[in-house]
Amino acid sequence: RWTMYSCSDRSLVSAFSPPLQLKLIDPTQYRFEHLATQMKWRLQEGRGEAVYQIGVDDNGMLVGLSEEDLRSSLKTLGRMAEKVGADITILREREVDHDADIPRKIAEVLIRKVPDDQQFLDLRVAVLGNVDSGKSTLLGVLTQGELDNGRGRARLNLFRHLHEIQTGRTSSISFEILGFNSKGEVVNYSESRTAEEICESASKMITFIDLAGHHKYLKTTIFGLTSYCPDFAMLVVSANTGIAGTTREHLGLAMALKVPIFIVVSKVDLCKRDTVERTVRQLERILKQPGCNKVPLVVSTADDAVTAAQQFAQSPSITPIFTVSSVSGESLNLLKVFFNIIPPLSNSKEQEELMQQLTEFQVDEIYTVPDVGTVVGGTLYSGICREGEQLVVGPTDSGQFLKLTVCSIQRNRSACRVLRAGQAATLALDTFDRSLLRKGMVMVSPEMNPTICWLFEAEIVLLFHAKTFHKGFQVTVHVGNIRQTATVKAVHGKEELRTGEKAVVCFKFIKHPEYLKVGAKLLFREGATKGIGQVTKLQPVSQSQPSQSEEEDEA
Repeated sequence: RWTMYSCSDRSLVSAFSPPLQLKLIDPTQYRFEHLATQMKWRLQEGRGEAVYQIGVDDNGMLVGLSEEDLRSSLKTLGRMAEKVGADITILREREVDHDADIPRKIAEVLIRKVPDDQQFLDLRVAVLGNVDSGKSTLLGVLTQGELDNGRGRARLNLFRHLHEIQTGRTSSISFEILGFNSKGEVVNYSESRTAEEICESASKMITFIDLAGHHKYLKTTIFGLTSYCPDFAMLVVSANTGIAGTTREHLGLAMALKVPIFIVVSKVDLCKRDTVERTVRQLERILKQPGCNKVPLVVSTADDAVTAAQQFAQSPSITPIFTVSSVSGESLNLLKVFFNIIPPLSNSKEQEELMQQLTEFQVDEIYTVPDVGTVVGGTLYSGICREGEQLVVGPTDSGQFLKLTVCSIQRNRSACRVLRAGQAATLALDTFDRSLLRKGMVMVSPEMNPTICWLFEAEIVLLFHAKTFHKGFQVTVHVGNIRQTATVKAVHGKEELRTGEKAVVCFKFIKHPEYLKVGAKLLFREGATKGIGQVTKLQPVSQSQPSQSEEEDEA
């Protein structure tokens, strides 16, 4: 018999009740069609992926199959996958301890759809960690397919500015891609010359968001975490320095924003085994603390990597820990196995619901490209966006929304005709004046009639503050792709706040109005002051009011 995981929630679902030996070894044509239809449904649920377990009883008991029966069952499974346009990859096989004379095995198989019309599964992974922990080098090795020389050669292709190359420190947000084809094989720049070639042959794409580790670039790191909506966060910790600098802060940020996190201990080639183990123990201690309540899972074998990927998706408290080297290549294959199997957080039903809503695109980056014109980069929060679509962008400083036309779309540096909810892309706007755009704006469907506000209320928790938090205090507020200074207009029910206290606070933006939604996660900071919260109430303004209210305040 077999059971299977749907990739959307990885919950155990009993898929077939008849004995496996009888039905999958030589199924009738009717039975085969029924099984293939079920597989197609499972793939739709898991957005193109599903994991089957063969040799497991309906009640979860590991029964196992003989070698001959297992091979025959896998052959039938392969035929079913071929019928629905998918490929199969055997993740692991193991023997079951039974008293029988003939050894019995169970197998775990990944079914992945062959991509069609550029609709590959795309997961975004934010890369966090202290300065000099080896984040960019690790990404360079994964995406370029060549090991580092120990002096930072692998990271050179990731840097965007001359000063980054000179100092070896990332100060801006860069994106790198790692693909997996339908057979689970790595697709990167070692075999493909361009990003377009990687997109064409990949069924699953991991987009790494390389963030800055240095404390002076913290606002850029926070913007990357709040704006680009990462599915997961990868915290890189250097084995020889351990938990230092901004490591704790980055861990706290990811947890505050409820981004599932896993840890990679890098530079293990520089240390003795004792030092690596000490760093891992240090991490385990921090993860088990009451504030974190995480369950660390050290990955040392391919079997561990498969288990880690499945449990990590099932439970947000599971935190896999990898120990790798970008120079010797130690355990990099385990990290690739993990990326290959890890499922998306949302299922197809949730994505369909988002796609039914009106179009909303968050503007995160603005460029001017020769012969193309103004280009904006960001994430489509809801709806569908097509080439030639008419949208409005705003709010401007005066609170208005301006009409524009989407001329062309690119996803992962390759042309794309249709953009769906949850996908990141760049949109060409032709001759639209770049000076009218800024980060934090939204491009929405004209029918949406978006509400904008200067004033809003949020329920906050003050994580740290040296003195007291009170009316008149100014902080930098991060909400999604918005980053702006706001003044505390009122602290409801209290005169002032101290570290660890909760309250409903009224904020007012000081520069221009913003497009906000009730329920959005909020993060604010000012020097050592930090807090998190949720937007609870908006005070919308009409398009003529903002400038008047500003003049009154100034008066």
